[in-house]
Amino acid sequence: MKLVALTGGIGSGKSVVAQLLAARGAVIIDADAIVHDLQRAGAPLLDVLAERFGRDTIIRSDGSLDRAALAAIAFHDDQSLADLNGIVHPAVRVEIARRIEAERDGDGVVVVDTPLLTVTSEHEFAATIVVDVPIEVAVDRLVGLRGMDEEDARARIEKQISREERRATADRVIDNSGDLESLTAQVEEVWTWLAARQTA
Repeated sequence: MKLVALTGGIGSGKSVVAQLLAARGAVIIDADAIVHDLQRAGAPLLDVLAERFGRDTIIRSDGSLDRAALAAIAFHDDQSLADLNGIVHPAVRVEIARRIEAERDGDGVVVVDTPLLTVTSEHEFAATIVVDVPIEVAVDRLVGLRGMDEEDARARIEKQISREERRATADRVIDNSGDLESLTAQVEEVWTWLAARQTA
């Protein structure tokens, strides 16, 4: 198994890069998808979140999580965000480790797609790939493609680590400020580069 970390800020297009890597044969462990699964209606983690943030505030009538309501609290209050991370991250860390272990005996490329490398800090990676875009590009995408309010988009970006800090962790940086053709070419180059990397 060749274990690779893929990270990038909100609005960077990290998920598109993950899809392009999957199309080339990579196994993707998607931290965001794990979070959604752990927060599904009826999941034990959802009860913990409801107790901390208020069932009437963040739980819909059908029992599902109102993610927008939770985000409105967490991304505008440092303590709330710390509490949210303290509830969610340990469970995500355990599930990522379980999925990595399930691939341990294979000889393929396993990509952990995560916005936060802190939930994967105990693992040794053959490479860390950072998907990077200027902040204004990220804001435009979040507003235009996800329908976010601009203030909300900027608040979420502000709560993340800086571009400089993220890029400092990178073995390779993919610039996703251009078009899909440019992105695909960069991913192809990185895929070829990964093939020559030692297994972690």
